[in-house]
Amino acid sequence: MLEDIRLAFQGIWSHKLRSALTMLGIIIGIGSIIAIVSTIKGTNEQIKKNLVGAGNNAVNIQLYQGDWTLDLSYQEVPDGIPEISDRVLGEIQTLDEVESAALYHRRNEYDAVYAGNQKLASCNIFGIDSNYLDAYGFQITKGRGFSEKDFTTNRKVVLLDKTTATALFPDGNVIGKIIEVKGEPFTVIGMMARKENSQPVINSMEDYYRYVSTDGSGTICIPDALWPIIYQYDEPQNLVVRATSTDEMTAAGEKAADILNSYLTVSDETIKYKGEDLLKQANQIQEISSSTNQQLLWIASISLLVGGIGVMNIMLVSVTERTREIGLKKALGARKRRILTQFLTEAAVLTLLGGLIGVVGGIALAYIISAVSAVPVAISGVSILVGVVFSTLIGIIFGLLPSVKAANMNPIDALRSE
Repeated sequence: MLEDIRLAFQGIWSHKLRSALTMLGIIIGIGSIIAIVSTIKGTNEQIKKNLVGAGNNAVNIQLYQGDWTLDLSYQEVPDGIPEISDRVLGEIQTLDEVESAALYHRRNEYDAVYAGNQKLASCNIFGIDSNYLDAYGFQITKGRGFSEKDFTTNRKVVLLDKTTATALFPDGNVIGKIIEVKGEPFTVIGMMARKENSQPVINSMEDYYRYVSTDGSGTICIPDALWPIIYQYDEPQNLVVRATSTDEMTAAGEKAADILNSYLTVSDETIKYKGEDLLKQANQIQEISSSTNQQLLWIASISLLVGGIGVMNIMLVSVTERTREIGLKKALGARKRRILTQFLTEAAVLTLLGGLIGVVGGIALAYIISAVSAVPVAISGVSILVGVVFSTLIGIIFGLLPSVKAANMNPIDALRSE
């Protein structure tokens, strides 16, 4: 085998230009496929990051009535929706896909929050438990967060995000100030913001409206124990779970929703807990993107077919040129298998070299495309390995016919040839 490889390199080197032109189709095909696959993978990762968020892996699980969230602003709480107890919350937290879980209430209100003469035209009011900020990827940027006493003694304290704080207190002095929420006075004890690695990426109006519920209209948080004070009655809680990884978000949301639904006894069967499955939405967009790019892969594969035909053509020429050499080897006792292996090795080495050059060229092309068009790139090790192996197989497949022709030559006829 080593001798065959040495002879293959010797033959390639002795016909450098011809070998380079023969490899060109393989180089272009493999390079194009590597570049396309790297771009597809990078784009898919960016889609997932843009839609799901960049690291917090939070899944909101809310009560739905049919296809819409249950809006308690316009209706009473239906019978048969129990409070989510500590035992049920603990059951959810034991799921393998769940890292942490938290309970919260949420209302979108208009003209409900005041600070002196300043008011918020709209605002998202959250009643949260002690785990919510961490589970949803928030951090305290000024002042302090809620303490255990804030929950147990019903202290009227509140956290503001930057949007709310700027609208209510343009001078920037926030901590210790009093605001009114639905007519009830609350003391501002801190400001909050998403952690840097949990900021959602917003590239379109659709993304904007998806995240406006927690960012665009401003957000304030109060301890969940105070929720009945401003809304006069208990309401069903929502749940947020933080999955162990982005890929586990769908499973975490579905399993947590199933547990909550098992405790519902409502007569209206359309009322159920559902997870906000952003990962599934991301996968659907990825499938649309990938189906388009698959066509590009098939087009790039055509150049591999052309390159394979070029290899077969050159190997047939090589067999013709070396007819007397083949005849001499057979006259000296070389078997068919020996001749077959020699020419197959030469064809495989030729396309393997083309494949390796194509891989390097494909990686370079992927980064060039990324720099020119701002398309993200993720180099796939699997695609590189497949590219190299596939290029070698092309040499074996398309080199088989010339190799068989050489192996089947009659030694007497071969020695007579001019």
